[in-house]
Amino acid sequence: MSSRSHKLFEAAKRRIPGGVNSPVRAFRSVGGEPFFVESANGARIRNVDGKEYLDYVGTWGPAILGHAPQPVIEAVREAAGRGLSFGIPNPLEVEMAETICRLVPSVEKVRMVNSGTEATMSCVRLARGFTGRDRIVKFEGCYHGHVDSLLVKAGSGALTHGQPDSAGVPGALAELTITIPFNDLDAVRAVFAREGRGIAAVIVEPVPANAGLYLPEPGFHEGLRAVCDEYGALLIFDEVMTGFRVAAGGYQELCGVRPDLTAMGKVIGGGLPVGAFGGRADIMDQLSPDGPVYQAGTLSGNPLAMAAGLAQLREMERRDGWRTLENLGAAFEAAMREIITDLPLTFQRIGSMFCLYFTPEPVRNLAEAQRSDREAFNRYFHACLTDGVYFAPSQFEAGFLSLAHTAADLEKTAEIARKALRV
Repeated sequence: MSSRSHKLFEAAKRRIPGGVNSPVRAFRSVGGEPFFVESANGARIRNVDGKEYLDYVGTWGPAILGHAPQPVIEAVREAAGRGLSFGIPNPLEVEMAETICRLVPSVEKVRMVNSGTEATMSCVRLARGFTGRDRIVKFEGCYHGHVDSLLVKAGSGALTHGQPDSAGVPGALAELTITIPFNDLDAVRAVFAREGRGIAAVIVEPVPANAGLYLPEPGFHEGLRAVCDEYGALLIFDEVMTGFRVAAGGYQELCGVRPDLTAMGKVIGGGLPVGAFGGRADIMDQLSPDGPVYQAGTLSGNPLAMAAGLAQLREMERRDGWRTLENLGAAFEAAMREIITDLPLTFQRIGSMFCLYFTPEPVRNLAEAQRSDREAFNRYFHACLTDGVYFAPSQFEAGFLSLAHTAADLEKTAEIARKALRV
């Protein structure tokens, strides 16, 4: 008998491209079919066929308290009673702006948008408008949303201009983006020595989490800051993933490097669509209506999203959530490292974000991530899924812990992972 998920997927494929509204959900990289979710609560999700899973995707990052946390649900319910959307300024926007500026070290002014993609797109436009320059530097393996200027892969060499990474991206636009390996300061310096006066900005995920998870080497971000300062380019941190997750102030709080602009999202929406970008006041003041750089959005600062995000951030602060997540992450890392001691695998983590690579060597950039044995990962993914643990359906995605995960959940997950790796 066909499952309800199978029937829904067949119906979805008839009306939705690929049957999904975001490509990774299609399970193409791991094989098989996606399941459809009926409900989620705490650290668990339940599919439409009644099977329950321990969830380590967490809506791809926003569910830092777990699914359907009561304070967030209550805040959304209360806000909905006053109206779903206004298209007019509302008090929650001001409270969110003040909260972000208080928590994130580099942000003096901030503007709300509706997605991480919109946030990075706006950062790039603003950087170009502020500097009067066109070129952008990005890093291999860093994903900044489906923005034309940033959906670019490296050319034939590390220092070449980019080529479109998607149909529909004009080659002439992609040529304005230079893509180089992450953690390679020599390549950064070479690019700037060649054409630094034409570079508007360097954009980087300070901890790349869209090719698995790999960490910056000591001095890397300090080096980026110094090069940008020398040549008058802006430094943009894409903290859509790491912002408000690895620390209250994002990765920049941990590393002490202050970017000029920061893109944010996910956690500050409490599970509702949201994004934000902010930074130095003199740069942000170039935005319309005060400045010449145009940016707008009908649903920006939506009262439901603001209420949900504020409730989530307040709860994280009340519960000392970031310290708790660090402890949970350390315990999970210790358990996983014990399991893989004699296996050709690498476990990498920062705070509540993690990745298990199917390669024996540490991973520091995209090329090293791509050495991972994807077929072995696929077998591991499906074995865990069968036993009720849901990891991201791709070797090249990070996993997420939440405050709803318990020590017992982590022990259960470790045992299921041990079994899956020994099959």
